[in-house]
Amino acid sequence: MLAGVRRTESQDRCQNPRVPGPAAGAPKTVAISKTVMSRTMLPSDANPYGNVHGGEVMKLIDEVAGAAATRHARARVVTARIDELSFLAPVYVGHLVTAKASVNHVGRTSMEIGVRVEAEDMLTGNVVHVASAYLVFVATDERGQPVPLPPLVAETDDERRRLSAAEARRALRLKRPRTA
Repeated sequence: MLAGVRRTESQDRCQNPRVPGPAAGAPKTVAISKTVMSRTMLPSDANPYGNVHGGEVMKLIDEVAGAAATRHARARVVTARIDELSFLAPVYVGHLVTAKASVNHVGRTSMEIGVRVEAEDMLTGNVVHVASAYLVFVATDERGQPVPLPPLVAETDDERRRLSAAEARRALRLKRPRTA
């Protein structure tokens, strides 16, 4: 910094995006963090029979969920748990796979992200729901310590339904014994 020149809070945020803005703790809507990612499945993503490896779909699920979690937290996030993952239909080479993620529930330092994955046969236009998952992310600081999250505002009936279902899943998680 030049001698005698003072930086404003706004300038600090431009230089260092980790400096939170004044509304960092303000409630956020589900819509703010919704994230969609798509990619075409290639032969390198599949087995010799043209079926895409489940791990490729899982990677896309984790990436889109992580992006949604980061958008909500505006902080570093780490995957803490894949609470449920269901493969519903196969994915083949050439399909355009689209993963849609949104925040379902926010606790003090953790949040549940729901992901829906669809595969489109681009030659026919047929779209199939191929996977769904619920993941839990924790927001952390630079040292890896949990940090508080902004509360979630569910505005629509669907968002309120997903919030209620996420709260029920959280209650079940908390009842399970922890494993080492």
